[in-house]
Amino acid sequence: MEATEATALPDVKSLSMDELTARFNELELPSYRVTQVLEWLYRRRATGWAAMTNLPKTLRESLAGHFNFFVPALVACQGEWGGTQKFLWRLADGNLIECVLLPANPGIYGEGSDRHTLCVSTQVGCAYGCKFCASGLEGWKRNLTAGEIVEQILSIERWVASQLAPASPPAKPDRYIDNLVIMGMGEPLANFGALMKALSILNAPWGGGIGARKITISTSGLAPQIRQLAAEPAQFRLAVSLHGATDEVRDRIMPVNRKYPLRELEAACQEYVRLKGKMISLEYILIAGVNDSLSQAKPLAELARRLHAKINLIPYNRVDGLAWERPAESAQEAFLDSLLQNQALATLRREKGHDIDAACGQLRLKTERAARAGV
Repeated sequence: MEATEATALPDVKSLSMDELTARFNELELPSYRVTQVLEWLYRRRATGWAAMTNLPKTLRESLAGHFNFFVPALVACQGEWGGTQKFLWRLADGNLIECVLLPANPGIYGEGSDRHTLCVSTQVGCAYGCKFCASGLEGWKRNLTAGEIVEQILSIERWVASQLAPASPPAKPDRYIDNLVIMGMGEPLANFGALMKALSILNAPWGGGIGARKITISTSGLAPQIRQLAAEPAQFRLAVSLHGATDEVRDRIMPVNRKYPLRELEAACQEYVRLKGKMISLEYILIAGVNDSLSQAKPLAELARRLHAKINLIPYNRVDGLAWERPAESAQEAFLDSLLQNQALATLRREKGHDIDAACGQLRLKTERAARAGV
C-alpha cells in the first residue's frame, strides 16, 4: 500500500474504544475483537497487525486495509540508562520530534517520587517564538495527531523493554511510564483537540491507564485554552511557563504575552484553580541578565501567593545559536531566597539533562541542520 493511501486511513491509535467499536460494526467485524486489539495496542505494545497472533490472519489483513498503524523510527538517543535520556523520532512524513525520559524524581507538587516521567511533544516545531527556546527556531510545521502523541509513550516503553529483557520481553509488560509532563516541543494548548483525545486514551483503563493527576499540561499562557481546560472533567494538572513576573519582561522574551498579558493570564489561572481546586505550578527558567534580577522576585512571589501556586525555578539550558546564559549559582540561590522571604512556595531544580542538550528542540534542530549541511 502506498504511503499516501495509508496515511489517509484512520489512525487506530487516535480512536477511542467507542469509536473503534463503531468502526468495527460499520465494517461488519466482530466487536468482541476490539478488546483484543486494544490489549495488543496498549498493553503488549504491538508494532503492527501481524504481531496480533490471537487474531485470525484474515482479520489482521482486513484491519491493515482499513486502519493506519504507524510506529516512528528511533533516530537518536542521548544520555545513559538510569539518567535523563532524550529520544529523537522520525514520523511517517519524515518530520522529527523529541521526548525526554526522566528518572525517579520528587513530585512536581511536593508529593512522593514521580518514578518514571516522560516529557511529551505535541507539535512539530512551535509557532509561539519564545526567544530562549530551540523548538520554534525554525518555525511551526504541523500539529501532532492524537495517535502520534500516544505513540511517544508506547515507543519509549518498547525501547525500555528491549533494554531490560531484549531476548524475552514479558507477554503483558507493566506500564513503565506512570507520569506525563506535556512540556516537549510545541505549545500543547494550541493543539487542544488532539491533546485531549490523546490524554483520554492514555488515561482510560483500556488504554494507557495513567491517572489524570499524574499528567501535567504546560502552556506558555494561552488564556482562552486555560479556561477551556478548566471546564474539562478530567483532573489534569496545569503548569504555566511564566519566565517573567512583569509584562515588560514577558513581552521581551515571550511574544504570546502581547496577546494574553499577565492580567488576562492570571484571571484564566484563577478560574482554573476555582473550578479544579488544584494547585498549579509556575515554571520559571532563570536567564542571566533577563529575568534573574531580584526586582522580579517580589512580583513573582505575589503572583504565586494570589494563585496559591508553586514556583519551579529552572536554570537555563544553553541553546546553540542563542546568546542567553544561565545565571551563576549564587544568583540562582539569591533569587530563590528572595522568593522564600516573600512567603512564596518555591524550589530550585537543576535542569535534568543539561549535559545532553535536553531543552526542548535542540536535538531535532542539530539533526536537521546537519542533514541540510550534508554532515
